[in-house]
Amino acid sequence: MMLAKTKQTRRQQIITLLSQGTYSSRELSQELGISEKEVCTHLPHIARSLGAQEKELVLIPCQCLECEYLFGSRKRFTKPSRCPRCRGERIQEPRFIVKSRSEK
Repeated sequence: MMLAKTKQTRRQQIITLLSQGTYSSRELSQELGISEKEVCTHLPHIARSLGAQEKELVLIPCQCLECEYLFGSRKRFTKPSRCPRCRGERIQEPRFIVKSRSEK
């Protein structure tokens, strides 16, 4: 899903994409042509600014692909390096979506 060349800021482009569907930071970086690290620096700011718009950034947590441990309480926007239960490194990336507060 390519974004039209508009006068939106990076953060507005990310919000537009996340309003249309669920994305990981890797998918967002590929869509926007920026690094994953840059995407992750924008996400905390987006989460704060959405509050004024009666929306929220929903974090779909990571899960270990070896022991199925769910990182439910993790609030960081980056993928953890290891699973605390099995020490495995095969971890599904966190995913993000923007929802209005009335959709809960």
